[in-house]
Amino acid sequence: MSKRDYYEVLGVNKNASDDEIKKAFRKLAIKYHPDKNPGDKEAEAKFKEANEAYSVLSDKTKRQRYDQFGHSGVGGAGGGAGGNPFEGFNFNGQSFNFDFGGGGFGGLDDILGAMFGGGFRGVRRGRDYRTTTTIDFKEAIFGCTKNVSVDGEQIKLKIPAGIYDGQSIRLNGKGGPAPQEGGQRGDLYVEVRVRAHKRLTREGDLILSEVTISMVEAVLGTEVDVETVDGEVTMKIPAGTQPGTNFKLSGHGAPRLGSDERGPHIVTVNVEIPKNITRKQKELIEEFDKAKKRSFFG
Repeated sequence: MSKRDYYEVLGVNKNASDDEIKKAFRKLAIKYHPDKNPGDKEAEAKFKEANEAYSVLSDKTKRQRYDQFGHSGVGGAGGGAGGNPFEGFNFNGQSFNFDFGGGGFGGLDDILGAMFGGGFRGVRRGRDYRTTTTIDFKEAIFGCTKNVSVDGEQIKLKIPAGIYDGQSIRLNGKGGPAPQEGGQRGDLYVEVRVRAHKRLTREGDLILSEVTISMVEAVLGTEVDVETVDGEVTMKIPAGTQPGTNFKLSGHGAPRLGSDERGPHIVTVNVEIPKNITRKQKELIEEFDKAKKRSFFG
């Protein structure tokens, strides 16, 4: 199911001011807020959809990319509004459940575990273990295998492509031993930390970077080598490119978890204006400006 246009969602036109966007969102938020519509799934979906649209259109940079590239320019995870890209799935025979602190990190399981002696699952179970592993930026994009140590035993952890920094993976039955016969082992929660990259950043399934070209290159056009997670890619910059222009390298972004599809890599072009120029350079620029005015006025 494809996403609706964000301007359509908020009921504003593409030239709407920041204030008009804010007012439109506020109106929808009041109308569809879950507290005002308890149990109404349709209202909940509309609230989430409006919130997603506002989060993009209220941000100047994201709005610019959305206007230029649509949903693919703002790191959309695919699917309709309200979808959950973090839900559990099976990866190479390893069962993954993603956790953000609700169970096993001071959440309900821990509270009930303390009350009932080892987890609330009908039978007594072992303690949940927690550990952390750190991976590189590119390992998060393409996936990798890491060894994690638990009680001195090494467990191979298969990390899927597209995992996010701070996300936790739960491995069922890899935690503490059962406290009694017939009980269950606890689970192992592994929090994945992703090292920052020097030149690349990530936003959803987007990868973002910048390149800087000279004023002359912006006027005449040029080609630049862009660093991507797949290696260097040559990108053509057409003549007359303005500062802050975004270019899209399709298929060079991050994958959606559990999918082979990858988002784009967005490259923002900065134009370097020289601070110090020679007398001759100044004369040439002034002559260019005079020629431009003569051409304009005929």
